[in-house]
Parts: sequence; structure tokens; C-alpha cells
Amino acid sequence: MLAGLGLGLSLIVAIGAQNAFVLRQGLRREHVAAVVAVCAASDVVLVLAGVGGTGAVLERVPWLVTAVRVAGAVFLAGYAVLAARRALRPTALAAQAGGSRAGLGAVVGTALALTWLNPHVYLDTVLLLGSVAGARGADRWWFAVGACTASLVWFTGLGFGARALRPVFARPAAWRVLDGVIAVVMAALAVSLLVGAG
Repeated sequence: MLAGLGLGLSLIVAIGAQNAFVLRQGLRREHVAAVVAVCAASDVVLVLAGVGGTGAVLERVPWLVTAVRVAGAVFLAGYAVLAARRALRPTALAAQAGGSRAGLGAVVGTALALTWLNPHVYLDTVLLLGSVAGARGADRWWFAVGACTASLVWFTGLGFGARALRPVFARPAAWRVLDGVIAVVMAALAVSLLVGAG
């Protein structure tokens, strides 16, 4: 279980599209519980699928991973453009700071897309975690419990812990920097996905 917790955290803590989105929603205090629930529950499903043997199926259908790579790259590129627009146009940022909130459906849809259209989720969570867990024989389900716990702890801490950074983000300039970083991360991930799909 501790091995699963450690590997799960090592795979999930790295900055990526999903983590950047959870952090941003936590800072905005906008549908945080829903975002945390979607991300954590999705991870649990993916971990259990990997431990249950779905990774072996994915290895036999490589075109499926390629299709997810391309779809994920297109989505991330679009999200990068939106983040860059917020960073470069103070008027867009001012409208956002003025209290306009995204609807729950849009936020949940974005969280689902950032999770399920990310091929790294399948490569890391399903294939890698699944194969490491499979090597543990009968203890693989305890390993899965540890990996699932890592996801629950991480997303809860990131989403609800982001409020501690609110004083830093009281200034519009800090939001512009965050959105600039998010735009760069999303664009870089989109490019890496397209390169990997080639």
C-alpha cells in the first residue's frame, strides 16, 4: 500500500494540465469540490482499470492511444489559447475578476476533458501503475488502494489548499503570470502529444 502511495504521488504531483486547472479553480474558489471529485474519481477508475488488466488491452490497440493523443493535443491547444488571452488582455482578466463564474457543467466538462483526453493518464496510470501492481501478485489490490489514496489526498490538498495562496493572487498581475504559465504548459503538452502521435 505504501509503495502504491509513493508511486501514485510521484506520477501525479508533476505539473500538468489537470493540476494547473485544479489549482486555478481552487484559487478562484469556483466549483472546487466538483473538480476535486471528478479528478480523484477519474484517477481511482483509471488505477483500478490498470490493476485489473486494461493496460494489456491498450498495448494491443496502439491506434487508440494515438487517437487520444491527437484529441488531447487539440483540446490542450485550445485551452492554451484561452489562458494566453487572459494573460495578455487585462480586459478579459478584469471581467473574470469582476465575479463572472463559469457554470458547473462547463467546469466539470473541462475537468473531465483534461483528465480523459490526456494520454499520459493512460500511459502512467493504466499501463505503468497497472504493470507495477501486477508484479505484486495477490498484493496488487493493496498497491491499488495506496495509489488511489495518493490521488484523493493530492487533489483534495491542491484544490482546497490553493486558498492559502489567495493573498498572493489578490493582485491582477499574479493572475496574469499564472495564466501565462498555464498557457505555456498547455501549449508544450499539446506539442509533445502531437510529436508522440507522429
